[in-house]
Amino acid sequence: MAFEGLSEKLSEAFRRLRNKGKLTESDVKNAMREVRMALLEADVNYKVAKDFTGKVTERAVGADVMESLTPAQMVIKIVNEELTALMGSEETRLNFAGKPPTIIMMCGLQGSGKTTHSAKLAKMLKKQGHRPLLVACDIYRPAAIEQLKVVGGQAGAPVFEMGQEDPVTIAKAAVRRAKDYGHDVVILDTAGRLHIDEKLMEELKNIKEEVHPNEILLVVDSMTGQDAVNVAKSFDEMLDISGVILTKLDGDTRGGAALSVKAVTGKPIKFAGIGEKLDDLEVFHPDRMASRILGMGDVLTLIEDAENRLDQKKAEEMAKKFQQNKFDMNDLYEQMQQIKKMGSIKGILSKIPGIGKQVREMDFDERQMDRIGAMILSMTKAERENPKIINPSRKKRIAAGSGMRVEDVNGLMKKFEEMQKFMKGMNARDKYGRKKRLPGLGGMPMNPGMFHGQGDGKRKK
Repeated sequence: MAFEGLSEKLSEAFRRLRNKGKLTESDVKNAMREVRMALLEADVNYKVAKDFTGKVTERAVGADVMESLTPAQMVIKIVNEELTALMGSEETRLNFAGKPPTIIMMCGLQGSGKTTHSAKLAKMLKKQGHRPLLVACDIYRPAAIEQLKVVGGQAGAPVFEMGQEDPVTIAKAAVRRAKDYGHDVVILDTAGRLHIDEKLMEELKNIKEEVHPNEILLVVDSMTGQDAVNVAKSFDEMLDISGVILTKLDGDTRGGAALSVKAVTGKPIKFAGIGEKLDDLEVFHPDRMASRILGMGDVLTLIEDAENRLDQKKAEEMAKKFQQNKFDMNDLYEQMQQIKKMGSIKGILSKIPGIGKQVREMDFDERQMDRIGAMILSMTKAERENPKIINPSRKKRIAAGSGMRVEDVNGLMKKFEEMQKFMKGMNARDKYGRKKRLPGLGGMPMNPGMFHGQGDGKRKK
Protein backbone atom coordinates (compact mmCIF):
# COMPACT_ATOMS: atom_id res chain seq x y z
CA MET A 1 0.00 0.00 0.00
CA ALA A 2 1.06 3.57 -0.66
CA PHE A 3 2.58 5.62 2.19
CA GLU A 4 3.07 2.60 4.51
CA GLY A 5 6.55 3.62 5.61
CA LEU A 6 5.58 7.28 6.03
CA SER A 7 2.42 6.39 7.98
CA GLU A 8 4.36 4.19 10.39
CA LYS A 9 7.01 6.84 11.08
CA LEU A 10 4.43 9.58 11.58
CA SER A 11 2.41 7.35 13.91
CA GLU A 12 5.52 6.71 15.99
CA ALA A 13 6.32 10.43 16.22
CA PHE A 14 2.77 11.26 17.32
CA ARG A 15 2.67 8.35 19.78
CA ARG A 16 5.55 9.96 21.67
CA LEU A 17 3.65 13.25 21.74
CA ARG A 18 0.54 11.56 23.13
CA ASN A 19 2.57 10.06 25.96
CA LYS A 20 3.27 13.55 27.26
CA GLY A 21 0.56 15.18 29.33
CA LYS A 22 1.64 18.72 28.46
CA LEU A 23 3.79 19.69 25.51
CA THR A 24 6.72 22.07 25.46
CA GLU A 25 8.06 23.90 22.46
CA SER A 26 11.00 21.51 22.52
CA ASP A 27 8.65 18.50 22.32
CA VAL A 28 6.98 19.92 19.22
CA LYS A 29 10.28 20.75 17.51
CA ASN A 30 11.66 17.27 18.22
CA ALA A 31 8.51 15.71 16.79
CA MET A 32 8.70 17.91 13.70
CA ARG A 33 12.33 16.92 13.23
CA GLU A 34 11.16 13.29 13.08
CA VAL A 35 8.35 14.25 10.71
CA ARG A 36 10.80 16.04 8.40
CA MET A 37 13.07 12.97 8.34
CA ALA A 38 10.07 10.76 7.59
CA LEU A 39 9.06 13.01 4.69
CA LEU A 40 12.59 13.03 3.26
CA GLU A 41 12.76 9.24 3.51
CA ALA A 42 9.44 9.14 1.64
CA ASP A 43 11.23 11.01 -1.17
CA VAL A 44 9.43 14.30 -0.59
CA ASN A 45 11.18 17.33 -2.07
CA TYR A 46 13.60 18.80 0.51
CA LYS A 47 12.25 22.35 0.29
CA VAL A 48 8.67 21.08 0.51
CA ALA A 49 9.48 19.02 3.62
CA LYS A 50 11.28 21.94 5.27
CA ASP A 51 8.49 24.43 4.54
CA PHE A 52 5.84 21.97 5.70
CA THR A 53 7.41 21.28 9.09
CA GLY A 54 8.13 24.99 9.50
CA LYS A 55 4.45 25.86 9.05
CA VAL A 56 3.33 23.09 11.42
CA THR A 57 5.84 24.15 14.09
CA GLU A 58 4.80 27.80 13.84
CA ARG A 59 1.13 26.91 14.34
CA ALA A 60 1.75 24.19 16.94
CA VAL A 61 3.73 26.31 19.40
CA GLY A 62 0.93 28.88 19.63
CA ALA A 63 -0.68 29.50 23.02
CA ASP A 64 -4.07 28.05 22.03
CA VAL A 65 -2.37 24.72 21.23
CA MET A 66 0.13 24.51 24.07
CA GLU A 67 -2.49 25.41 26.68
CA SER A 68 -5.24 23.13 25.35
CA LEU A 69 -6.33 20.03 27.28
CA THR A 70 -5.16 17.73 24.49
CA PRO A 71 -2.16 19.44 22.85
CA ALA A 72 -0.98 16.26 21.07
CA GLN A 73 -4.34 15.95 19.31
CA MET A 74 -4.17 19.60 18.33
CA VAL A 75 -0.74 19.05 16.77
CA ILE A 76 -2.04 16.07 14.77
CA LYS A 77 -5.00 18.19 13.64
CA ILE A 78 -2.61 20.85 12.39
CA VAL A 79 -0.48 18.24 10.58
CA ASN A 80 -3.63 16.87 8.94
CA GLU A 81 -4.68 20.36 7.77
CA GLU A 82 -1.21 21.19 6.44
CA LEU A 83 -0.92 17.83 4.66
CA THR A 84 -4.25 18.52 2.98
CA ALA A 85 -3.12 22.02 1.96
CA LEU A 86 0.16 20.58 0.65
CA MET A 87 -1.73 18.31 -1.74
CA GLY A 88 -4.20 20.94 -2.89
CA SER A 89 -6.78 21.59 -0.13
CA GLU A 90 -9.73 20.20 -2.12
CA GLU A 91 -10.36 17.98 -5.11
CA THR A 92 -10.10 19.64 -8.53
CA ARG A 93 -12.60 18.50 -11.14
CA LEU A 94 -12.20 18.37 -14.90
CA ASN A 95 -12.71 21.60 -16.80
CA PHE A 96 -15.51 20.83 -19.27
CA ALA A 97 -15.99 22.96 -22.35
CA GLY A 98 -19.03 25.24 -22.52
CA LYS A 99 -19.64 23.89 -26.02
CA PRO A 100 -18.77 20.20 -26.59
CA PRO A 101 -16.56 18.44 -27.24
CA THR A 102 -14.29 18.76 -24.23
CA ILE A 103 -10.75 17.92 -25.37
CA ILE A 104 -8.45 16.16 -22.91
CA MET A 105 -4.83 15.74 -23.93
CA MET A 106 -2.99 12.97 -22.08
CA CYS A 107 0.78 13.23 -21.96
CA GLY A 108 3.70 11.69 -20.10
CA LEU A 109 6.79 9.57 -20.44
CA GLN A 110 6.68 6.14 -22.05
CA GLY A 111 5.72 3.48 -19.51
CA SER A 112 3.86 5.83 -17.18
CA GLY A 113 0.51 4.18 -17.93
CA LYS A 114 -0.82 6.87 -20.28
CA THR A 115 -2.76 4.56 -22.61
CA THR A 116 -4.33 2.51 -19.83
CA HIS A 117 -5.31 5.61 -17.89
CA SER A 118 -6.83 7.16 -21.02
CA ALA A 119 -9.17 4.15 -21.08
CA LYS A 120 -9.75 4.36 -17.31
CA LEU A 121 -10.75 8.00 -17.64
CA ALA A 122 -13.01 7.16 -20.59
CA LYS A 123 -14.76 4.48 -18.55
CA MET A 124 -15.22 6.82 -15.59
CA LEU A 125 -16.68 9.54 -17.82
CA LYS A 126 -18.96 7.05 -19.57
CA LYS A 127 -20.40 6.03 -16.18
CA GLN A 128 -21.14 9.71 -15.59
CA GLY A 129 -23.22 9.87 -18.77
CA HIS A 130 -20.62 11.23 -21.21
CA ARG A 131 -19.80 9.85 -24.66
CA PRO A 132 -15.98 9.77 -24.80
CA LEU A 133 -13.93 9.16 -27.93
CA LEU A 134 -10.41 7.78 -27.50
CA VAL A 135 -7.85 8.96 -30.05
CA ALA A 136 -4.65 7.09 -30.99
CA CYS A 137 -2.03 9.84 -31.41
CA ASP A 138 0.92 7.63 -30.45
CA ILE A 139 2.19 6.44 -33.83
CA TYR A 140 5.70 5.54 -32.66
CA ARG A 141 5.48 2.92 -29.92
CA PRO A 142 4.98 -0.58 -31.34
CA ALA A 143 1.41 -1.84 -30.81
CA ALA A 144 0.34 1.41 -29.08
CA ILE A 145 -2.68 1.78 -31.36
CA GLU A 146 -3.65 -1.86 -30.86
CA GLN A 147 -3.30 -1.51 -27.08
CA LEU A 148 -5.62 1.51 -27.10
CA LYS A 149 -8.16 -0.47 -29.14
CA VAL A 150 -8.06 -3.32 -26.62
CA VAL A 151 -8.45 -1.18 -23.48
CA GLY A 152 -10.93 1.08 -25.28
CA GLY A 153 -13.06 -1.96 -26.05
CA GLN A 154 -12.90 -3.03 -22.40
CA ALA A 155 -13.96 0.48 -21.34
CA GLY A 156 -16.79 0.54 -23.87
CA ALA A 157 -15.37 3.61 -25.62
CA PRO A 158 -14.75 3.84 -29.41
CA VAL A 159 -11.22 4.47 -30.66
CA PHE A 160 -10.37 6.82 -33.52
CA GLU A 161 -7.15 6.07 -35.39
CA MET A 162 -5.53 6.92 -38.72
CA GLY A 163 -2.56 4.58 -38.62
CA GLN A 164 0.82 6.28 -39.03
CA GLU A 165 -0.58 9.67 -40.05
CA ASP A 166 0.84 12.83 -38.46
CA PRO A 167 -0.44 13.08 -34.83
CA VAL A 168 -1.54 16.71 -35.31
CA THR A 169 -3.63 15.70 -38.31
CA ILE A 170 -5.10 12.79 -36.32
CA ALA A 171 -6.05 15.05 -33.42
CA LYS A 172 -7.78 17.59 -35.72
CA ALA A 173 -9.67 14.84 -37.55
CA ALA A 174 -10.73 13.27 -34.24
CA VAL A 175 -12.27 16.54 -33.03
CA ARG A 176 -14.25 16.83 -36.29
CA ARG A 177 -15.35 13.21 -35.87
CA ALA A 178 -16.52 13.89 -32.33
CA LYS A 179 -18.61 16.87 -33.45
CA ASP A 180 -20.17 14.87 -36.30
CA TYR A 181 -21.02 11.81 -34.19
CA GLY A 182 -22.03 13.43 -30.89
CA HIS A 183 -19.04 12.58 -28.71
CA ASP A 184 -18.87 15.18 -25.94
CA VAL A 185 -15.36 14.25 -24.73
CA VAL A 186 -12.23 13.61 -26.82
CA ILE A 187 -9.29 11.93 -25.08
CA LEU A 188 -5.99 12.21 -26.97
CA ASP A 189 -3.51 9.44 -26.13
CA THR A 190 -0.28 11.15 -27.23
CA ALA A 191 3.19 9.70 -27.68
CA GLY A 192 5.72 9.39 -24.90
CA ARG A 193 9.46 8.91 -24.75
CA LEU A 194 11.79 7.24 -22.29
CA HIS A 195 12.98 10.74 -21.47
CA ILE A 196 11.97 14.32 -22.24
CA ASP A 197 13.32 15.49 -25.61
CA GLU A 198 12.83 18.43 -27.96
CA LYS A 199 11.07 16.42 -30.70
CA LEU A 200 8.43 15.06 -28.27
CA MET A 201 7.70 18.49 -26.81
CA GLU A 202 7.48 20.11 -30.23
CA GLU A 203 4.88 17.57 -31.32
CA LEU A 204 2.82 18.04 -28.14
CA LYS A 205 2.98 21.82 -28.51
CA ASN A 206 1.74 21.54 -32.11
CA ILE A 207 -1.21 19.38 -31.03
CA LYS A 208 -2.03 21.88 -28.29
CA GLU A 209 -1.93 24.83 -30.70
CA GLU A 210 -4.17 23.10 -33.24
CA VAL A 211 -6.95 21.64 -31.06
CA HIS A 212 -6.77 23.90 -27.95
CA PRO A 213 -7.40 21.20 -25.29
CA ASN A 214 -9.52 22.08 -22.25
CA GLU A 215 -7.34 19.83 -20.13
CA ILE A 216 -3.70 18.75 -20.43
CA LEU A 217 -3.27 15.91 -17.97
CA LEU A 218 0.19 14.59 -17.19
CA VAL A 219 0.32 10.90 -16.26
CA VAL A 220 3.20 10.19 -13.88
CA ASP A 221 4.32 7.00 -12.16
CA SER A 222 4.26 7.65 -8.40
CA MET A 223 6.76 4.81 -7.87
CA THR A 224 9.46 7.07 -9.31
CA GLY A 225 9.22 9.54 -6.40
CA GLN A 226 11.15 12.76 -6.98
CA ASP A 227 11.75 11.83 -10.62
CA ALA A 228 7.97 12.06 -11.11
CA VAL A 229 8.02 15.57 -9.67
CA ASN A 230 10.91 16.60 -11.94
CA VAL A 231 9.05 15.22 -14.96
CA ALA A 232 5.92 17.13 -13.94
CA LYS A 233 7.89 20.34 -13.59
CA SER A 234 9.46 19.94 -17.05
CA PHE A 235 6.15 19.15 -18.79
CA ASP A 236 4.47 22.06 -17.01
CA GLU A 237 7.15 24.51 -18.14
CA MET A 238 6.75 23.34 -21.75
CA LEU A 239 2.98 22.78 -22.00
CA ASP A 240 1.36 24.51 -18.99
CA ILE A 241 -0.40 21.34 -17.85
CA SER A 242 -3.75 21.65 -16.06
CA GLY A 243 -3.40 18.64 -13.77
CA VAL A 244 -1.72 15.37 -12.91
CA ILE A 245 -2.81 11.74 -12.81
CA LEU A 246 -0.69 9.78 -10.34
CA THR A 247 -0.50 6.07 -11.14
CA LYS A 248 0.33 3.05 -8.94
CA LEU A 249 -0.83 4.61 -5.68
CA ASP A 250 -1.84 1.08 -4.65
CA GLY A 251 1.76 -0.08 -4.82
CA ASP A 252 4.70 0.27 -2.48
CA THR A 253 5.21 3.93 -3.32
CA ARG A 254 6.81 6.07 -0.63
CA GLY A 255 4.51 9.02 -1.32
CA GLY A 256 7.05 11.66 -2.36
CA ALA A 257 5.34 12.46 -5.65
CA ALA A 258 1.87 12.88 -4.15
CA LEU A 259 3.19 15.18 -1.44
CA SER A 260 5.50 17.24 -3.67
CA VAL A 261 3.96 17.65 -7.11
CA LYS A 262 1.38 20.32 -6.20
CA ALA A 263 3.88 22.37 -4.18
CA VAL A 264 6.54 22.22 -6.92
CA THR A 265 4.36 22.75 -10.03
CA GLY A 266 1.36 24.56 -8.56
CA LYS A 267 -0.86 22.17 -10.56
CA PRO A 268 -3.34 19.85 -8.82
CA ILE A 269 -3.45 16.07 -8.75
CA LYS A 270 -6.84 15.36 -10.33
CA PHE A 271 -6.91 11.57 -10.39
CA ALA A 272 -5.12 8.63 -8.77
CA GLY A 273 -4.62 5.21 -10.34
CA ILE A 274 -5.10 2.63 -7.59
CA GLY A 275 -4.87 -0.69 -9.44
CA GLU A 276 -4.59 -2.46 -12.76
CA LYS A 277 -8.32 -2.77 -13.54
CA LEU A 278 -10.06 -0.12 -15.62
CA ASP A 279 -12.30 0.72 -12.66
CA ASP A 280 -9.26 1.49 -10.52
CA LEU A 281 -9.24 5.26 -10.98
CA GLU A 282 -10.25 7.69 -8.23
CA VAL A 283 -10.82 11.40 -8.09
CA PHE A 284 -7.94 12.63 -5.93
CA HIS A 285 -9.20 14.05 -2.63
CA PRO A 286 -6.34 15.76 -0.72
CA ASP A 287 -8.20 15.68 2.60
CA ARG A 288 -8.95 11.96 2.32
CA MET A 289 -5.38 11.17 1.28
CA ALA A 290 -4.05 13.12 4.28
CA SER A 291 -6.39 11.10 6.49
CA ARG A 292 -5.03 7.84 5.03
CA ILE A 293 -1.43 8.94 5.53
CA LEU A 294 -2.14 9.68 9.20
CA GLY A 295 -3.84 6.29 9.67
CA MET A 296 -7.30 7.78 10.11
CA GLY A 297 -8.92 5.77 7.33
CA ASP A 298 -11.08 6.99 4.45
CA VAL A 299 -14.71 6.02 4.97
CA LEU A 300 -16.09 8.37 2.29
CA THR A 301 -14.05 6.74 -0.47
CA LEU A 302 -15.00 3.29 0.84
CA ILE A 303 -18.70 4.22 0.63
CA GLU A 304 -18.26 5.64 -2.87
CA ASP A 305 -16.45 2.48 -3.98
CA ALA A 306 -19.33 0.38 -2.69
CA GLU A 307 -21.92 2.55 -4.43
CA ASN A 308 -20.05 2.62 -7.75
CA ARG A 309 -18.81 -0.96 -7.95
CA LEU A 310 -21.35 -3.14 -6.18
CA ASP A 311 -24.48 -4.42 -7.87
CA GLN A 312 -27.27 -2.74 -5.90
CA LYS A 313 -29.92 -5.21 -7.04
CA LYS A 314 -27.83 -8.16 -5.90
CA ALA A 315 -27.09 -6.38 -2.63
CA GLU A 316 -30.83 -5.97 -1.97
CA GLU A 317 -31.44 -9.65 -2.77
CA MET A 318 -28.63 -10.62 -0.40
CA ALA A 319 -30.08 -8.44 2.36
CA LYS A 320 -33.40 -10.27 2.08
CA LYS A 321 -31.61 -13.60 2.39
CA PHE A 322 -29.81 -12.35 5.50
CA GLN A 323 -33.15 -11.41 7.05
CA GLN A 324 -34.65 -14.80 6.20
CA ASN A 325 -31.56 -16.80 7.28
CA LYS A 326 -31.33 -18.32 3.79
CA PHE A 327 -27.68 -17.54 3.12
CA ASP A 328 -25.88 -20.46 1.40
CA MET A 329 -22.52 -21.16 -0.25
CA ASN A 330 -23.75 -19.74 -3.58
CA ASP A 331 -24.42 -16.46 -1.79
CA LEU A 332 -21.00 -16.53 -0.13
CA TYR A 333 -19.35 -17.00 -3.52
CA GLU A 334 -21.37 -14.14 -5.02
CA GLN A 335 -20.52 -11.92 -2.07
CA MET A 336 -16.80 -12.55 -2.52
CA GLN A 337 -17.04 -11.58 -6.20
CA GLN A 338 -18.68 -8.31 -5.15
CA ILE A 339 -15.92 -7.61 -2.61
CA LYS A 340 -13.22 -8.27 -5.23
CA LYS A 341 -14.73 -5.53 -7.40
CA MET A 342 -13.79 -3.02 -4.68
CA GLY A 343 -10.08 -3.84 -4.88
CA SER A 344 -7.61 -5.60 -2.61
CA ILE A 345 -8.63 -6.72 0.88
CA LYS A 346 -5.76 -4.76 2.40
CA GLY A 347 -6.80 -1.66 0.48
CA ILE A 348 -10.41 -1.94 1.66
CA LEU A 349 -9.46 -2.44 5.30
CA SER A 350 -6.92 0.40 5.20
CA LYS A 351 -9.81 2.83 4.59
CA ILE A 352 -11.53 1.84 7.83
CA PRO A 353 -10.60 4.24 10.67
CA GLY A 354 -8.66 2.87 13.60
CA ILE A 355 -7.28 -0.30 12.05
CA GLY A 356 -4.55 1.10 9.82
CA LYS A 357 -1.70 -0.28 11.92
CA GLN A 358 -3.28 -3.73 12.25
CA VAL A 359 -3.73 -3.87 8.48
CA ARG A 360 -0.08 -2.95 7.88
CA GLU A 361 1.02 -5.71 10.25
CA MET A 362 -1.23 -8.36 8.67
CA ASP A 363 0.35 -10.59 6.06
CA PHE A 364 -2.56 -10.78 3.60
CA ASP A 365 -2.54 -13.19 0.72
CA GLU A 366 -4.89 -11.66 -1.84
CA ARG A 367 -5.37 -15.09 -3.43
CA GLN A 368 -7.29 -16.38 -0.41
CA MET A 369 -10.64 -15.53 -1.98
CA ASP A 370 -9.68 -17.40 -5.16
CA ARG A 371 -8.89 -20.49 -3.09
CA ILE A 372 -12.16 -20.26 -1.19
CA GLY A 373 -13.95 -19.77 -4.49
CA ALA A 374 -12.26 -22.89 -5.87
CA MET A 375 -13.50 -24.92 -2.88
CA ILE A 376 -17.06 -23.62 -3.31
CA LEU A 377 -17.02 -24.36 -7.05
CA SER A 378 -15.81 -27.90 -6.29
CA MET A 379 -19.03 -28.54 -4.36
CA THR A 380 -22.13 -29.98 -5.98
CA LYS A 381 -25.24 -27.85 -6.43
CA ALA A 382 -26.86 -29.64 -3.50
CA GLU A 383 -23.81 -29.06 -1.26
CA ARG A 384 -23.70 -25.35 -2.04
CA GLU A 385 -27.39 -24.98 -1.27
CA ASN A 386 -27.23 -27.11 1.89
CA PRO A 387 -23.68 -27.26 3.35
CA LYS A 388 -24.91 -29.38 6.26
CA ILE A 389 -24.82 -32.48 4.04
CA ILE A 390 -21.05 -32.12 3.55
CA ASN A 391 -19.63 -35.13 5.42
CA PRO A 392 -15.96 -36.21 5.69
CA SER A 393 -15.96 -38.10 2.37
CA ARG A 394 -17.47 -35.09 0.59
CA LYS A 395 -14.87 -32.81 2.20
CA LYS A 396 -12.14 -35.07 0.88
CA ARG A 397 -13.59 -34.86 -2.64
CA ILE A 398 -13.96 -31.06 -2.43
CA ALA A 399 -10.36 -30.70 -1.24
CA ALA A 400 -9.07 -32.85 -4.08
CA GLY A 401 -11.19 -31.01 -6.66
CA SER A 402 -9.94 -27.58 -5.57
CA GLY A 403 -6.31 -28.52 -4.97
CA MET A 404 -6.66 -27.71 -1.27
CA ARG A 405 -6.45 -29.72 1.96
CA VAL A 406 -9.26 -31.16 4.01
CA GLU A 407 -8.19 -28.80 6.81
CA ASP A 408 -8.88 -25.85 4.49
CA VAL A 409 -12.36 -27.16 3.72
CA ASN A 410 -12.97 -27.57 7.48
CA GLY A 411 -11.84 -23.96 8.00
CA LEU A 412 -14.25 -22.74 5.33
CA MET A 413 -17.13 -24.68 6.89
CA LYS A 414 -16.32 -23.23 10.32
CA LYS A 415 -16.30 -19.65 9.01
CA PHE A 416 -19.56 -20.27 7.18
CA GLU A 417 -21.18 -21.54 10.38
CA GLU A 418 -19.99 -18.38 12.18
CA MET A 419 -21.65 -16.26 9.51
CA GLN A 420 -24.91 -18.17 9.92
CA LYS A 421 -24.77 -17.68 13.70
CA PHE A 422 -24.20 -13.97 13.16
CA MET A 423 -27.26 -13.70 10.92
CA LYS A 424 -29.35 -15.70 13.36
CA GLY A 425 -28.29 -13.34 16.15
CA MET A 426 -28.90 -10.32 13.92
CA ASN A 427 -32.51 -11.38 13.39
CA ALA A 428 -33.14 -12.66 16.93
CA ARG A 429 -35.52 -10.79 19.20
CA ASP A 430 -36.04 -10.83 22.94
CA LYS A 431 -39.35 -11.59 24.70
CA TYR A 432 -40.43 -7.95 24.22
CA GLY A 433 -39.99 -8.19 20.45
CA ARG A 434 -36.88 -6.01 20.43
CA LYS A 435 -33.81 -6.92 18.42
CA LYS A 436 -31.12 -8.47 20.57
CA ARG A 437 -27.67 -6.99 20.80
CA LEU A 438 -25.57 -8.05 17.81
CA PRO A 439 -22.60 -10.39 18.21
CA GLY A 440 -19.09 -9.29 17.20
CA LEU A 441 -18.17 -8.51 13.62
CA GLY A 442 -15.78 -11.43 13.15
CA GLY A 443 -18.18 -13.47 11.06
CA MET A 444 -20.25 -10.64 9.68
CA PRO A 445 -21.13 -10.91 5.99
CA MET A 446 -19.19 -8.46 3.78
CA ASN A 447 -16.34 -8.30 6.32
CA PRO A 448 -13.40 -8.56 3.89
CA GLY A 449 -10.95 -9.66 6.57
CA MET A 450 -13.04 -12.60 7.76
CA PHE A 451 -11.04 -15.22 5.87
CA HIS A 452 -7.61 -13.85 6.84
CA GLY A 453 -5.33 -16.86 7.19
CA GLN A 454 -7.87 -19.17 5.53
CA GLY A 455 -6.08 -21.59 3.19
CA ASP A 456 -2.38 -21.27 2.48
CA GLY A 457 -2.64 -22.77 -0.95
CA LYS A 458 -0.77 -25.95 -0.12
CA ARG A 459 -1.96 -28.98 -1.98
CA LYS A 460 -2.62 -32.24 -0.24
CA LYS A 461 0.31 -34.59 -0.62
